[in-house]
Amino acid sequence: METQPNTPSKKNKLKPVILLTLVAIAGYFGYQKIRFLMTHESTDNAQIETQITPVLPRVAGYVKTILVKDYDSVATGQLLVELDDAELQTQLAEQEADLQQSISEVTFANANKSTAIVTLQTNKGAINLQTIRLKKAQQDADRDDQLFKEEAITRKQWEDSRYNLQAAQQQLTNSETEYSAANNRILVQTASVDKATSVLAIKRAKIEQTRLKLSYTKIFAPQTGKIGKKNVAAGQYVQAGTPLFSIVNDTTYWVIANFKENQLRKLFPGKEVELSMDAYPQLKLTGTIESLSEATGAKFSLLPPDNASGNFVKVTQRVPVKIKIKEVEKYRNFLRAGLSVEVTAAIN
Repeated sequence: METQPNTPSKKNKLKPVILLTLVAIAGYFGYQKIRFLMTHESTDNAQIETQITPVLPRVAGYVKTILVKDYDSVATGQLLVELDDAELQTQLAEQEADLQQSISEVTFANANKSTAIVTLQTNKGAINLQTIRLKKAQQDADRDDQLFKEEAITRKQWEDSRYNLQAAQQQLTNSETEYSAANNRILVQTASVDKATSVLAIKRAKIEQTRLKLSYTKIFAPQTGKIGKKNVAAGQYVQAGTPLFSIVNDTTYWVIANFKENQLRKLFPGKEVELSMDAYPQLKLTGTIESLSEATGAKFSLLPPDNASGNFVKVTQRVPVKIKIKEVEKYRNFLRAGLSVEVTAAIN
């Protein structure tokens, strides 16, 4: 029986070829990776940011009506929530009635002041009249003194003229006293008018304050955007400053990339970068560096590290870099605040 000669199989011949091919491919991609790392700086510690505005009530009260749902689109100035204003309306009605009483008190005080002014003028006229009478009585008394010396009049007539003089003097003194009292009454009434006017101004200010609080029971959208998740329900009592929900600005987006401190040498405002979102890897966005933070991210933490406290282990710090997204309107429907992004910048 004949036997075939021992020859290497085709499989054994292909093994070195396949191995060499794999090594070549691995070497090529390894070279490309090394070359890419040497000519680019990249980070996956980045995310999309936008302006998020909380909606807060400025007065406490029970929620009467909620006019939006989760994730609704809203426009600036749109009515979102109404609080129950019945108590404030009652308070306003009471204050307005009290205001009318204060207006009457001011009118009454002004009337009393006017009466005091008229009385003062009357007293001034009385003083002028009594001054004339005193002058006449003095003349009569002087003349009767001369006549009495000449025995041209009786003693009774002389005494009557002396009495008239004394009476005129006393009446003038009384008129002057009444004039002084009237003048003091004017000062008192003026103070009363000022006090009533001040009280009136205070009550008007309180009414304006209550009306302002009433306007706060209607909560409007501070900006255009989309509602986040609501944290409030109808009938719920809310305190002033309690977050009801937030409005996410859906027209303005940017990227905050946290580069390592040893990656910043070739990064500067105006430099173009490539953006790749984890959610939509097929989208290739571009952006421009707007600014670099003046402090590392650790400095903004609640408890920033203090290297002087001892036992320090050096950790590479990261610096926030703000990136403007180009053609943001084109990709606006894909952008969401908080989505992860990979940022790559060429440094050659």
